[in-house]
Amino acid sequence: MNELLVVDLGTLPYAAALELQRDVARRRISGEIAEDVLLLVEHPPVVTLGRTAKGANLIASPSFLASRGVELFEVERGGDITFHGPGQLVGYPIIDLKRHRKDLHWYLRQVEEALIQAIAPFGLVGGRVEKYTGVWVNVGDQAGSALTELAETGNQHLVLNSPPRKLASIGVHARDWVTWHGFALNVNTDLRYFDLIVPCGISDVIMTSVSRELDAGSIAMQVATDEVTRAFGSVFDLTPQTVPVSSLAATGVVGAEAGAVSPPLR
Repeated sequence: MNELLVVDLGTLPYAAALELQRDVARRRISGEIAEDVLLLVEHPPVVTLGRTAKGANLIASPSFLASRGVELFEVERGGDITFHGPGQLVGYPIIDLKRHRKDLHWYLRQVEEALIQAIAPFGLVGGRVEKYTGVWVNVGDQAGSALTELAETGNQHLVLNSPPRKLASIGVHARDWVTWHGFALNVNTDLRYFDLIVPCGISDVIMTSVSRELDAGSIAMQVATDEVTRAFGSVFDLTPQTVPVSSLAATGVVGAEAGAVSPPLR
């Protein structure tokens, strides 16, 4: 079985993590890195805009974000606008799909499945919402029972008391079938930051976190990290091996200045 090299970066500025994943992706494409990689990290507050981001979805101005210590980046990943910050587990899978299946839609569903499996030990049932990428809770049983009631009663004004809530966002990029960028799982995230944006460009989305769903004060990030690592290994049929960043990073990459970002891979 092939390995999944897992690197826990702790807390790292977004620019440094972006530089690192681009460097690892280049060397995964070239074959210098022979195994798939999963970078796990928490970021200081940052808003990122993907390829399809619309300006109107950034509610707060760049100057307001800066005054609140929130960085702003435009990047090459798919998707619209999102937020990363403390208490959120961000994962950057750098996976060669030539070893798995050359299908980005399949890959997105696999990432969703890994996150669904990762939250299950917390007692949370994750699901998908049609038309949207990501992982949601309160999907399925309640919606199904409501539709049954609608069919039985003909109540055309039936409204779900509690609509699906989004727990994890996903946005990826790929070159030569090697992926980078990835997912953000809200574990203990301060959800008020999402008021600064229209998350993922979905105007009526309700963002949530593991701790909020469990009505818990705080969830140990290491537990979330362990569950995500286990689930990614299972879903992609890989053996996770935790390795230090020094085994992957080119000299100076992790210590790069916040603004010193190399040109994106296209």
